[in-house]
Amino acid sequence: MAADILPIELGLTAGDLVTLWAPRWREEGEDWEAFLGDDEALFVFPDVAAMAAFVRTVPEHDLTDHPAWSVVPRLAAVDLVPEQIQHYDLVGVPELFTEDPDTWSIAELAEVVAMARSLADVCGLDVVHEVLDSSPGFAMLDGGTLPFGGREGSRLWEEMSGVVAQRWDEVLDAVDGVVRTPEVDSEAVAAAATELAEVAADGGPTALDDAPEAPEPAEEPQAAAEPQDPVLAFWAEVGIDPVRIVSSRGGHYTLRCYLDDAPLFLGRSGTIDVFGSPRALARHLAEGTDDHDLVTVATWSQVTDRANAGELEIRVDDANSYVLAGLADDLAEGPETVDPVQLDLAVELITDADEWAGSGDVPAALVASEPLGWLVSFVLRPDPTRLAPSPPFDAEVAAWRTLVTGFEDRLRPH
Repeated sequence: MAADILPIELGLTAGDLVTLWAPRWREEGEDWEAFLGDDEALFVFPDVAAMAAFVRTVPEHDLTDHPAWSVVPRLAAVDLVPEQIQHYDLVGVPELFTEDPDTWSIAELAEVVAMARSLADVCGLDVVHEVLDSSPGFAMLDGGTLPFGGREGSRLWEEMSGVVAQRWDEVLDAVDGVVRTPEVDSEAVAAAATELAEVAADGGPTALDDAPEAPEPAEEPQAAAEPQDPVLAFWAEVGIDPVRIVSSRGGHYTLRCYLDDAPLFLGRSGTIDVFGSPRALARHLAEGTDDHDLVTVATWSQVTDRANAGELEIRVDDANSYVLAGLADDLAEGPETVDPVQLDLAVELITDADEWAGSGDVPAALVASEPLGWLVSFVLRPDPTRLAPSPPFDAEVAAWRTLVTGFEDRLRPH
């Protein structure tokens, strides 16, 4: 497939339909995104043969001006079969909320929501954004399971479930309202279908769910190395981490790195620049601003080069996703109700920000001789020989809220 144009499958009310999607690219200083369609409709097709026939015979549509389009009409029909990761089942979203969230359901929902927003942006579907903005949980899906753990996470998942139950039909109706299947030359369809049949006869994948079966494992197989995510690999190579922050003020994205073990954030003078989505952060970096501390990092030019070329992707590793929301309520009920992983990450984040800003407030509050420091250390480093903190925990919660508020006040949303 052309590098910047992808075949995708959309699960809609009318069934599973295929089309082409051009993810965001940058041209002449502007960001663009497009689907196969025209000013009035998004073109979808019942199968790959029909879509292949269309792209080979119809010269005018919204993707014609894409830099990579000239390659697409010359592709073999099998090259237009969507990969499994490019399936977006919008109509199946309510089913994802019938059980408790797990890694797979959250990942699938994150992909579908991202695609729904892309459709809304390109097709002008304001109601889709309205539905997805009605619960902060939809903006937290990229954080994996972490934002949906504990009592606060359960409440967030239930809120999203309520939104889907009441309003997801509005999303489907909006998308259904802009899709259209154009007429296609029948001879071209037959030719593409013959191509696909020939590939099938040779044992290749020709349908959306046709993938080569894995061979039977040997009796004692060696563990195969899991392929590394190329996006996360890039950030690891440059030594800069995309960071996700979930607090009472919503979900935000920023960047952080360490120089000689000292933290640096995207920002300056103790103020951290944060953004509501990975795309918003990438667009900001493409603008070439240098009013932040990360410009001193030797690898920063690699980030800006990708951003300026429209090739920068922001993806957050689970270890860099920080959920502050709900921790104060958990601390109020005692150490046994607190998720130690969530607390440890939260302490790491606010400590890093405090050190970067040169404040010193966080270490002073977390010293073990202070009530909050004693409670936090008990949760993070449990020791049966130590005396457990006893309720009420009003002082500890008040001190924690002060630290979190101080951190949130450092955030500068864009």
